[in-house]
Amino acid sequence: MRPELLNRLATIETRYDDLTRRLAEPAVFGDPARYQQVAREHAALREVMAAYEEYRRVSREAGEAADLARTGEDEELRALAAAERDTLAERQRALEQDIETLLVPRDPRDARNVIIEIRAGTGGDEAALFAGDLFRLYGRYAERHGWGSEILSASPTGLGGFREVILAVQGRGAYSRLKYESGVHRVQRVPVTEASGRIHTSTATVAVLPEAEEVDVVIRPEELHIDTYRAGGAGGQNVNKVETAVRITHVPTGIVIACQDERSQHQNREKAMRILRAHLLERAVEQQKSEIDAARRRQVGTGERSEKIRTYNFPQDRVTDHRIGKTLHDLPSILDGDLDPLIDALAASERLESLTSAGA
Repeated sequence: MRPELLNRLATIETRYDDLTRRLAEPAVFGDPARYQQVAREHAALREVMAAYEEYRRVSREAGEAADLARTGEDEELRALAAAERDTLAERQRALEQDIETLLVPRDPRDARNVIIEIRAGTGGDEAALFAGDLFRLYGRYAERHGWGSEILSASPTGLGGFREVILAVQGRGAYSRLKYESGVHRVQRVPVTEASGRIHTSTATVAVLPEAEEVDVVIRPEELHIDTYRAGGAGGQNVNKVETAVRITHVPTGIVIACQDERSQHQNREKAMRILRAHLLERAVEQQKSEIDAARRRQVGTGERSEKIRTYNFPQDRVTDHRIGKTLHDLPSILDGDLDPLIDALAASERLESLTSAGA
């Protein structure tokens, strides 16, 4: 292993041991916010340290096998030791590559829960139906990974689609997987309302935001303008009688979040604040960490909503991710939440680009 890599691992090991001690300190253990921060950093280093410990074990065994191959008492023993030495050396090289990959700088938000905002783009009712398809896709993807999900806000259409729907997904590493979904998604198919059988092209935008914790973003009460109003809906004794809907405006940034799906004003306010914190965290990260955005542009695109990232072609049973040029031909499975083949390829492309940039 290269000396500079060993030096870096020694520094990480020192930090990991220090974090392990701190997790047991009363001052840290008794402070939930501080404990969570230390535990998150400790968990981020655990995989690297496990691979490094395995590398050291294999290296010791490879050295012992090499000694035995040179000094064994008989030829058969030396041959067996030489074969073992070669096998362990191959394992060493594989572990070194794994460690280099693990040391690629990670987005510090990767372990976060996410808020997914899906909006119908061009295409009218068909775009709204496609937004509904994407909403169900991400819900099923969350189920496949054992993650929880909930609707924070929704503006449904009469045909079963959505003008806009905001979904929260809770699960460790949710952002590390779903962050690649930000951008414009395009669908090509014959709409159910199309009598002539013509193929239409419609779009929906997806924004994936890491969910902020209260310690991440400081929001002062005087920065908020809060309106309450009567929620619209399908009828019932409370409709247009009680002001349960909430609209929160963050005055310094002009961000406006509205929620009306819950029956109580308190619940709608809580959901609106969750969405607002996520937006403010995203804005802060974009302002303070431009190098992360630059790296992502090199790897998988900017993720801006104006950028077409993927096409779902129904007549050809084809899904193409334009960022990496990967095409799959199992559209029903993908719409049922089987996104991992695409996400794995995007993550691999990101790691390769990072390693290439680091070695340049």
